Amino acid sequence: MSDITGRRWHDMGGDQAGPVPMDQHDFALWEKRVDALMVICSSKGLFTVDGLRRALEDMGEDAFEKHTYYERWVAAVNQNLIEGGVYTLEELGQRMDDIAKRGPTYGEATGG
Repeated sequence: MSDITGRRWHDMGGDQAGPVPMDQHDFALWEKRVDALMVICSSKGLFTVDGLRRALEDMGEDAFEKHTYYERWVAAVNQNLIEGGVYTLEELGQRMDDIAKRGPTYGEATGG
């Protein structure tokens, strides 16, 4: 979990990682929605920054290698909402099934 310095795997500060890209990129719509979800939920007191950080760190080292920044954040938000009793894992699964039945595209989901 930690090395002899007391650092955990997610503490990468000071490690050699190569140059930091300074160019900007446009965010995908779903990434913007994750960001908005975080702002709305935190402003409603559904979780704290500390809760999000704990969920991110609890994902383990593998998650930081396999998932993108926003994939990790949406998982942390989800974990905090479940832990906070906003919905259950079963309710989330049912809702995901309901949405999947609408069709893979927005046009199919709206009947258009």
